[in-house]
Amino acid sequence: MSKKVFETTLGGRAFSVEIGEVAKQANGSAFINYGDSTVLSVVTAKTEPSPMDFFPLMVIYQEKLYAGGKIPGGFLRREGRPSEHETLTSRLIDRPLRPMFPEGFKNDVQIINTVLSSDPEATTEMAALFGSSLVLGISNIPFNGPVAGVTVGLVDDKFIINPTPEQLETSKIDLIVAGTKDAINMVEAGAKQIDEDTMLDAILFGHDAIKALVAFQEKIIAEIKPEKMDYTVFEIEDSVRKAVHEFCFDRLIAAVSLFDKLERYRKIDEIKEEAVENFKTKGFFNDMNGVQVFDEKAHKNYIQQVKTVVDQIVTKEVRRLITEDKVRPDGRKVDEIRPLDSRIDILKRAHGSALFTRGQTQALGVVTLGALGESQFIDGLGILDKKRFMLHYNFPPFSVGETGRYGFVGRREVGHGALGERALLQVLPDEETFPYTIRVVSEILESNGSSSQATICAGSMALMAAGVPLEAPVAGIAMGLIKDGDNYTILSDIQGMEDHEGDMDFKVAGTEKGITALQMDIKILGITKEILKEALEQAKHSRLHILKHMNEIIATNREELSDYAPKVAMFRINPDKIRDVIGAGGKIITKMIEEFDNIKIDIEQDGRVFLMHQDSKYIKLAKAYIENLVKEAEVGKIYEGKVTRVEKFGCFVEIWPGTEGLVHISKLAKERVEKTEDVVSLGDIILVKCIGVDDKGRIDLSRKAALK
Repeated sequence: MSKKVFETTLGGRAFSVEIGEVAKQANGSAFINYGDSTVLSVVTAKTEPSPMDFFPLMVIYQEKLYAGGKIPGGFLRREGRPSEHETLTSRLIDRPLRPMFPEGFKNDVQIINTVLSSDPEATTEMAALFGSSLVLGISNIPFNGPVAGVTVGLVDDKFIINPTPEQLETSKIDLIVAGTKDAINMVEAGAKQIDEDTMLDAILFGHDAIKALVAFQEKIIAEIKPEKMDYTVFEIEDSVRKAVHEFCFDRLIAAVSLFDKLERYRKIDEIKEEAVENFKTKGFFNDMNGVQVFDEKAHKNYIQQVKTVVDQIVTKEVRRLITEDKVRPDGRKVDEIRPLDSRIDILKRAHGSALFTRGQTQALGVVTLGALGESQFIDGLGILDKKRFMLHYNFPPFSVGETGRYGFVGRREVGHGALGERALLQVLPDEETFPYTIRVVSEILESNGSSSQATICAGSMALMAAGVPLEAPVAGIAMGLIKDGDNYTILSDIQGMEDHEGDMDFKVAGTEKGITALQMDIKILGITKEILKEALEQAKHSRLHILKHMNEIIATNREELSDYAPKVAMFRINPDKIRDVIGAGGKIITKMIEEFDNIKIDIEQDGRVFLMHQDSKYIKLAKAYIENLVKEAEVGKIYEGKVTRVEKFGCFVEIWPGTEGLVHISKLAKERVEKTEDVVSLGDIILVKCIGVDDKGRIDLSRKAALK
């Protein structure tokens, strides 16, 4: 195919697509140009289905630092492991794409988006999402798209599509919404306590822009006219379905309604194993020249059909209970929240800690306070180069009663941590008010759904217990959806089975005033405005219920920090005096660190000085020392000083530690002075008046002018 170029505009900037020139051996590829940003989107797929029982889709978003004119940090000076931002963006693109593949398609699909040129004012993330959908559309891979996504901001009460970093600094909403031309299927947002109606309006505003992007893709696909590949669909024979139903249907129905999660899953797994054992003796032999040969492939297919029928019985019963009987597997009503239990100060030496339990989900939040110099530095293409608030989420296998891989965090843990971080960041004090680097760690000790929202609740209480002055407590809730045709049921506080068997995972976090974070994933093609509105209102009711419980444990932040937390003082000096504090080769600041018990000293270029130590005594001493170093003499002011040197031409007087001025012999007294020693001696304490400071900072003093 020869090179083709398609052009449009998005958010007031040029947006173009180039197809047919690069990466032609892939199933589909394109250059996506947005402003000065360029993303290469490529998709490849295997021709045979995967043996896995899930759809093997891999989405990768990677930033090359040359795209922003940067050389990577580190010893090797090349890109290494994916950054947190790259991981989160890869997940962000995956989520709206995954439900758009046809049922039964299980060929391996890999989508790679590479940022080749980065314009900070033209989002490469949304360009990559657009490119991922487009290359699937123009390839031979089956895909029920197109989909697209945009960022929405709210500045001066006006919605903006794909706001610039500067606009986002003042925006009340940082919203990413994705979907098809007919419906929304993914939402990710941070917000400054925004009400539900405004958030809904923002989502719908973003969807209007998505419709135009989808239409642009459809135009390109119509011109390319791709031929889609044939693929094998896994089918279940009627005889297998009937036999499995007769063997275990009634027992599975009873198992679904068991209250305890582990007992429920154990019973379902036990029945499934019995079904496999019962049917595995079925013979599959082919007559090969008079010899009976066992057909292993056909036998595996048969056993897989048996397992699938068992899973389908469970899924159908869970959905039937909710949609028809309005009863959930654990017996709750559709809007009922599981029992809540919390306490704070779990860990005596931590700076703040809280344990939050909701049903069989339990999170331990732990807060650590540090110096601003301990902020996380970010080596990437974004404007942000460091951050002072971090939330890390850990999900060990024992939390679900299993053994498994234990080591570095995976994509899911990074994503859940980022959601909790976004929710709490909106209510944190700025560094002027609370000059600390803040780290929250969430240890998931038990999980049966919505552990990310339990993280937010535990983290909020732990921060208040640590003395961090939050604007307001934050709670999170996970909503679910079971949809059958036009009938649907919205669930509050979904557990693991409802998440797995349902159609939506809709997480909403916020304060009593409004929403601070939102995340929605849809397994069906999309949801309507009516469902969104109802889900947001039901989530608000649930959130307020949880906040009431949290306020009974701790309603506001403590006034005092933990005895084990470092104390911080912040004050300002003249930026021109920074070199005086640091000294030649860092001599003075090193001396202070040694003299004041290894105190931490951070000095910003704007003249802000941060002192940190566990003992406030050393902070006061260091502050006084620095203030003396940078203090400037005021002309006309009288000082009490100590004579430090006596010379023929006058004497030097120290008016505060480290700062001296000269009293000329002619200014020692009202009468004529023959010898300096006739008036002052070394060590005398005298009153002097500042009568001048020259360009080099030398201070001219007068004893005569200070005399009454």
